[in-house]
Amino acid sequence: MKKLIIASNNAKKRQEITVILGELGIEIVAADATAFVHVEEDADSFSGNARKKAEAFAHANNLPALADDSGLCVDALNGAPGLYSARFAGESASDADNNAKLLQLLDGKDHRRAHFTCALHLAYPDNTQPLSSEGQVDGEILKQAVGDSGFGYDPLFFCPELGKAFASASPEEKASVSHRGRALRSLAEQLKNKPL
Repeated sequence: MKKLIIASNNAKKRQEITVILGELGIEIVAADATAFVHVEEDADSFSGNARKKAEAFAHANNLPALADDSGLCVDALNGAPGLYSARFAGESASDADNNAKLLQLLDGKDHRRAHFTCALHLAYPDNTQPLSSEGQVDGEILKQAVGDSGFGYDPLFFCPELGKAFASASPEEKASVSHRGRALRSLAEQLKNKPL
């Protein structure tokens, strides 16, 4: 079975990836089971950050590595939190801290359109042609948190395609329309033509 490192310590994100890529007979290796590399996420795009992480893990472990960079972009905040979604309320901010800051900044605003974006990059240790994909899902920011599944901004993100907040959806429902689900399905199609 081919092995693939997921260059993320986010267990819930890794679980979403495993559900889709596991169907291809790929063994998913957690980042904390590898030679871990600290990568400064200082690129100016989601795809740039994903590429940096994937390349660093692939070279450090001599295995293919997949990295994701994703975030929430809110129209009324000129695309913020964007690249800073995970640390919107500070470097060691929790999901609750980030959600509270988002609600505070949107207080009194009626225009609450937003979208999630996910960029994936799969790097090979021998520097052969990498694979990449992106996914996006549109929605709106609710005025209060709803639901208790998911992670990040899921309790505040209302998805019209599902008719509910991401945090009120089952993992399968979320994956069917989410930014990461779409990016992963695109990547899975590429992997059928270029297996690990």
